[in-house]
Amino acid sequence: MSVKRIETSEKDLARQREIMERVAEMNASLAAPPLALVDTYGCQQNEADSEKLRGMLRTMGYELTADEYAADVIVINTCAVREHAEQRVLGNVGALTHTKRAKPSQIICLCGCMMQEPGMAERIKSSYSHVRVVFGPHELWRFPEFLLSQLNGGKRIFETSPSDGCVTEGLPSARDSSVKAWLPVMYGCNNFCSYCIVPYVRGRERSRRAGDVLREAKELAAAGYRDITLLGQNVNSYGKDLDEGVDFSDLIAEINDIPGDFVIRFMTSHPKDACEKLFSTMAKCEKCARHIHLPFQSGSNRVLSAMNRRYTREDYLELIRTARRLMPDVVITSDVIVGFPGETEEEFEETLSLVEEVRFDALFTFIFSPRRGTPAASMPDPFTREEKQRRFDRLIELQNSVSEEKHRSYVGSVQRVLIDGAEGEYLTSRTSGGRLVRLKADGEKIGSFQNVRITGSNTWALYGEII
Repeated sequence: MSVKRIETSEKDLARQREIMERVAEMNASLAAPPLALVDTYGCQQNEADSEKLRGMLRTMGYELTADEYAADVIVINTCAVREHAEQRVLGNVGALTHTKRAKPSQIICLCGCMMQEPGMAERIKSSYSHVRVVFGPHELWRFPEFLLSQLNGGKRIFETSPSDGCVTEGLPSARDSSVKAWLPVMYGCNNFCSYCIVPYVRGRERSRRAGDVLREAKELAAAGYRDITLLGQNVNSYGKDLDEGVDFSDLIAEINDIPGDFVIRFMTSHPKDACEKLFSTMAKCEKCARHIHLPFQSGSNRVLSAMNRRYTREDYLELIRTARRLMPDVVITSDVIVGFPGETEEEFEETLSLVEEVRFDALFTFIFSPRRGTPAASMPDPFTREEKQRRFDRLIELQNSVSEEKHRSYVGSVQRVLIDGAEGEYLTSRTSGGRLVRLKADGEKIGSFQNVRITGSNTWALYGEII
């Protein structure tokens, strides 16, 4: 796939920095700092994008708030992967008419994948007049420019032209956590799975240069981050659009060599590009988590072909065997779609048999959601929602029994965990394999690695005590 790689120029970035300084000066003259709210839907890449939006807002003199009535600026970062998320966004955007009425100067912005869907910008323009700015993921770096225009009374902005996307470095970030950090290594997707809208809204695959990724990883390690997650729609494709001779396995190895006590995680891997080199690198790198999220989507070769996944059931099972041979303790999680158009009962049984054979530690399960503009949206689909729900429930029942059994096997063992937060009466932590461990301990231990004896379990979590 021939795509021209575009990197945002230093001249264009300098202009956005100048605008941020200008807005900061305007806000510094106010009696109190203005407030901004960034609301995020969807995947970890959207979370990383929202950290950039918050970083730019803070640089421009805004303080962050969770109160939509108090906010002077509201930015909603949207997701287009499933219809349910889309309807939630539109419902919440509609409700903002009340906040706009209470605070007429409020500037409401919509961005993210949903804004790149065909016809969505026009729908917002005609039905949501209180929204002032709409832009897609490719234009995120221009946010200061869009905001200044609105502060100066400019016209409504709609920047959602189709694009293969660009790579932009040097934007400020305001991270949600002091323990865990998202680190994008690439953007976009070239796979065009027949059910997926991502390549149409996020653009083609484009990798950040290895030097830029390593520089940011070093900064995160030096700042004390303990959990660094490398992000990409398909991280296994990293580097294919560059001439640097560094693939994703090489990148993991280089980050592993950075001084510091931290764990390296990554998502998401595509089975067609996963290979023995990746698993071998994970096994050799002591900082790399013993966890791989490897979506299989269906256990039927016919359905996989209709999905345009470009691997077979047999290919997938061989990958699992290779990963477990090189890392006997590896935790494997996956995604499954139930009810893909035309999936028969027999083909669904093939999915169940694959789940029984692999025995995943956890599954993320979804009933097929048609996305307008994708090939699967127009495929014949003779099965009812009720039939799909029945299959879905069977899959959940099977996986829950496997997860409960796997978690029970941890009881009595000692695990090294990273304590990353608090949830009610418990501190939360993660094993190297990403399993949730709830602890009763001093909150000062958040951000530290601890050895923990596992004392209990259920389907979804482990319970332990610090040794």
